[in-house]
This record gives sequence, structure tokens and C-alpha cells, in this order.
Amino acid sequence: MKGPLDGIVVADFSRVLAGPYATMLLADLGAEVVKVERPGHGDDTRAWGPPYTEQGQSTYFAGVNRNKSTRAIDLSSPEGRDEARDLALAADVLVENFKPGALDRMVLGYAELARQHPGLVYCSITGFGAGAGRDLPGYDLLVQAMGGLMSITGPGPGEPTKAGVALVDVITGLHATVGILAALHHRDTTGEGQRVEVNLLSSLLSALVNQASGYVAAGVVPGILGNAHPSIAPYDVFSTADRPLVVAVGNDGQFAALVTELGAPELATHPDYATNPARVAHREELKARLEVLMAPSGADEWQRRITQAGVPCGPINDLAQAFALASSLGLQPIVEVDGTPTVAHPITLSQSPATYRSGPPDLPSD
Repeated sequence: MKGPLDGIVVADFSRVLAGPYATMLLADLGAEVVKVERPGHGDDTRAWGPPYTEQGQSTYFAGVNRNKSTRAIDLSSPEGRDEARDLALAADVLVENFKPGALDRMVLGYAELARQHPGLVYCSITGFGAGAGRDLPGYDLLVQAMGGLMSITGPGPGEPTKAGVALVDVITGLHATVGILAALHHRDTTGEGQRVEVNLLSSLLSALVNQASGYVAAGVVPGILGNAHPSIAPYDVFSTADRPLVVAVGNDGQFAALVTELGAPELATHPDYATNPARVAHREELKARLEVLMAPSGADEWQRRITQAGVPCGPINDLAQAFALASSLGLQPIVEVDGTPTVAHPITLSQSPATYRSGPPDLPSD
């Protein structure tokens, strides 16, 4: 079955995570992706292990490089640059995350390639943009710190904590994919390619959504609230008789249903808890009262009862439990490609679904 991007050729000059994630999503949707790697070394993530697949590949590399072919090209040599240029001029899309200006010096920059190939969609991914921040290193952890995410993440005030995955890279990869698809649509309409630029800092600031809007529109600089929500309560992790339970109350009706199931319906009309703003103002004391009510039973029992009452809640799963949950719901979260399990593409298309044609490529021998 052909994918929706069948016939699109992508020259992938990116490495590590944001770019490779974007190009893998395009490859899953049918694009032909040719990954350019340094001879004898390849993408840095080839060496990021353990863990490893049964075939001996780094699972980090394997997680974002299926459905691609690879070519070892030495960009430091004139012959390698000529080979890379030929690849780029034959492609519909080029994705790169070199330091700003690096490919220009190799005569592989946007201006030169667009002059020869006006229909090329050229996507550049940087850490802090190509202007004054061009020399700042684009590492996910640095952007989580410098971009404000760690200032609102952690167990409590004074304990900033990074997310448990390179979240900013993933978000930026998604933004790159959206930009590329928009540029391809523009090209279909006008025949013109264009440059797509995304950077980790701007992607993070956009992804901070309500927290960023609270600062931009109201001047509020948020802090760390642990698992609590700055604008909704109760929306937190609660202790039970055996293990923690997340309860996410989004409105007054859900709160009334919750406290009724917990055996304290009078809390729904208590002046400190009757409305969401009141509950937010009295968040800590409300949490303490709810945990007293939850203490007699375990998380599974409360999940069953609270869910039946129409209130969102659930236990904190590890990854094994999370994949088991997705499987039990019929979501088919794992597919096998060339004998190696991989995480399924997240988008379902009724007429042109994602395909899994090949596993992550081995690095070509010299």
C-alpha cells in the first residue's frame, strides 16, 4: 500500500533526535528517506547505549530511524560534498541540524541549493535560532533549563527537574514535520519551495501553552507545584492505601461526583471548595482532606469507583504497564519490523496508513 507521501524524497542530513524523529514520521507516511551519516561513525546515537536491540543496535538510534536507507558521505571532502549536493538536488525535502552556517561553507546551504532547485523544501533545525543564538549548543537538557521548563517541573520549589525524555527535541521534530508538510502543500500550489526553520527554544515556549500564556498575557511567572496544576484543583497525585492515584477534576460537577463517591458530599458545597478558583486557593488543605478519605482503600479500587462516577483518574504506570494498557485497549502500540519490535506510528489514516517497510539501517562499511 502506498503512503500519502509516496514519491517524496527526503535527504536527511540530521542526527540525534529532533531531525531524525521528523524524517522517520515522514518515512512512515511513505516518503523515501536517505540518511546521510559520517563514514565509520554515523549518527551519534548509534553509540548511545545500553540498551541494545537483539541485533546489537542502540535502541536510541533504532527508535527514530526505521524506514530509511543510509549513505556514508564524507562532507569534509570535495567528492563527498559533490555527492551530497547531487542527493539534495534530487530530493524534494532536505532536513539538517548543523550549526548555522556550516552547510553554507560546504556550498550546501539553502541559498545555493534553492538557486539550482527552486522547488526544494529545506528544513533547518537549530537550538536557539540562526541569529544571535547561533553559537549556543542545541542540547535538549540546556533548552529545558534555559527555556523555563525545568523552572515549573519538579517535586517542589527549589528542586527543578528535567522531563524524563528529551521532550523539547520531540516537540521540535513535530513542529519540523508540520512545517515541511505545509511547505510541500505550498509547493503543490505554487511550484515554489522554501526554507522551513524551527528551533528548540521557540518550540518549547510554544509548547508551554497555558504557562507561557499566563506570563505573556498576565505577567505571571509560574513556579514549581510538583504534580499539582496552577489553575485546576484537585488535579494531582493522591496517596491511597497502597500506591499513588492521579485524580484530574476538570469542573465543579466532577468535583461533586468525586466527593460523593468518597463519602463526603458536603465538600461540594463548602465555600472553600464549591468552585474551582476556591479549590485552587485552598489546594493543599483540600488534598489533605481527600487523602484521608482515600486512605482506607487501594488505588485499583478507587480507580474503579471514581471512574464509574465519571471522574478522570488512574494509577501511575511504568512503561511496561503503559504498553500493556495500550494493548488491552486495542491500540496496537508495538509493531515488528525486520524482527525488531518498534513503537507504532501514532497517526491513524483510514485510506493511506503508515507503513513499516524496513528497520533502522546498519552503517555502511567503508
